[in-house]
Amino acid sequence: MKNLLFLTAVMMAVCTPSKAQTMAPDYKGNDHNNPISANIFCADPTALEYNGRMYVYGSNDHQQFIKNGKKGENNYGEIKSIVVFSTDDMVNWTFHGTIDTKKLCASWVSNPWYVGYGVSWAPSVTWRHNEETDEDEFFLYFCNSSHGVGVLKANSPIGPWKSPNNKLMINYDTPGANAAGTNANFDPGVVIDDNGVGWISFGGLGPSTVMPEAARIVKLKPSMTEVDGPAVKIHAPYHFEANELNVIGGKYVYTYCTNWADRSGTASDWNAYKTKTGYSGSAPNSCTMAYMVSDDPSNPDSWVYKGVYGPHPGMGTNNNHSHLQKFQGKYYHIYHGAPLMESWRAAGVIESNCGIFRSICVNRATVSEGTQTINQVSTNLEGAGQIKNLNPYEWQQAETMASCGGVEYEDFTNIQKNGRISTLGNDASENMQVKMKAGSWINVRGINYGETGAEKFTLRAKGTATIELRNGTSSRTKVATIEFSSTDMEEQTFEVPADKLKGVRSNLYIYVVDATNFYVDAWQFSNESSGIQDVETNTSAVVGRYDLSGRRIPEGQQHSGVVIERTADGNYRKVLLRRQ
Repeated sequence: MKNLLFLTAVMMAVCTPSKAQTMAPDYKGNDHNNPISANIFCADPTALEYNGRMYVYGSNDHQQFIKNGKKGENNYGEIKSIVVFSTDDMVNWTFHGTIDTKKLCASWVSNPWYVGYGVSWAPSVTWRHNEETDEDEFFLYFCNSSHGVGVLKANSPIGPWKSPNNKLMINYDTPGANAAGTNANFDPGVVIDDNGVGWISFGGLGPSTVMPEAARIVKLKPSMTEVDGPAVKIHAPYHFEANELNVIGGKYVYTYCTNWADRSGTASDWNAYKTKTGYSGSAPNSCTMAYMVSDDPSNPDSWVYKGVYGPHPGMGTNNNHSHLQKFQGKYYHIYHGAPLMESWRAAGVIESNCGIFRSICVNRATVSEGTQTINQVSTNLEGAGQIKNLNPYEWQQAETMASCGGVEYEDFTNIQKNGRISTLGNDASENMQVKMKAGSWINVRGINYGETGAEKFTLRAKGTATIELRNGTSSRTKVATIEFSSTDMEEQTFEVPADKLKGVRSNLYIYVVDATNFYVDAWQFSNESSGIQDVETNTSAVVGRYDLSGRRIPEGQQHSGVVIERTADGNYRKVLLRRQ
């Protein structure tokens, strides 16, 4: 297998038959859609919309957690990869693995001012269609600690990625990047404007004052991999870090996290700033998300401070980093907190003095595009509402879940020592699988089985397991028991009671009662009569196929596994292809 995704029981041994008396604990909660992952620590989110899905990227806090032996402080020094998730309904998230930045950027050169590759923090991502090559291009930027900003390039949202440069794209030698009193060329925020021009903001850790003058923005060349001219300042009050950019209503919107300057002690400076700029509001609180608007990003005096839109998230975290993303016509505030860490710590899964390992969360945002006004957002565990029901009559990856219990990704941090088994590298694979053990479970939410209900359940897996399908929330009522056994990866179909898998159901749990070397690839329900039509699956002509990473599959190319088909009416559906 090119890539292998292990989900292993928390703190349990591997590859031995076992039996569970009860389902593993739920550390996320039945009514909680935040965080997006119930078993991966990740932070500093960014996002893009592509082919009907939202892709979210983040710093891989879990890599530091594993390197620490699941204890100790998070000093971010071992974060050397970027996690990737995606969703089409804002509740059920697919984990696509990690981008191995350490491997991709190993050849970066150093000089006395900056170092070669060391870490990868705070990614920012964008994409465009290149009319000359007729290809979609994706650009992922991240900071190499405080030394500068690097860039990766790909032709799909999750790779394969490559480093187009042999060093940091932005570093201390970049004109305008380094100035007295600032020392961090980090936390990039990229956008491509309505004219197709790329811009990137960065900077932070200036003096803790009203006007640190540590925020920067620079134009990018058409390649998107080089800067075009010197960086200029953004006069951002109380600026600290977490830079991101958007274009809303034809204007540039810059967001950032505020610093910890003493607000009472700087009242006179804030009043002076208000007098100078005409702003009438109060100073932003510490560690909040503020924003500014401009119609000429290269002019430092064009940026207008608009206030705070994102509060300190709380949830156990001591910092703030967010991205504003429009998806399916609605805006979302994507940020990090530490609710999963707090749940694990309270339950004794990790030590009580374990440091802060963060989790990505999402809540709705309200934006007036005409005035570039962002209303104050709420941050809570309820999260964003589901915008569409999951279609159980399409193939679903095992890595797609709203929550899970008793499982933990062990082999996604690029530290696997067994050379016979490949770690997840810099792109996804149709062979990505989930290893499940006794007591573990996967949960998907908001499923529409249609008016007649599901009659059969097909599982693509390998190994031996007793599996229960369960409905409901806290009760988790058993509706079917499946005995699966196969020495090879194959599909097996089982009869299920249609009267218990009918209409819209809030939850489906795939619960492994006991298992031996059990790997799950994908699953699907079916109804031989009318179930498929009941959930609005269409029969429109297929005009394009894509693998699960978003890469287009050339016509005539042999491919097996779950793929995404784009139909002539503009919809998307998942199907399973088998090699002939």
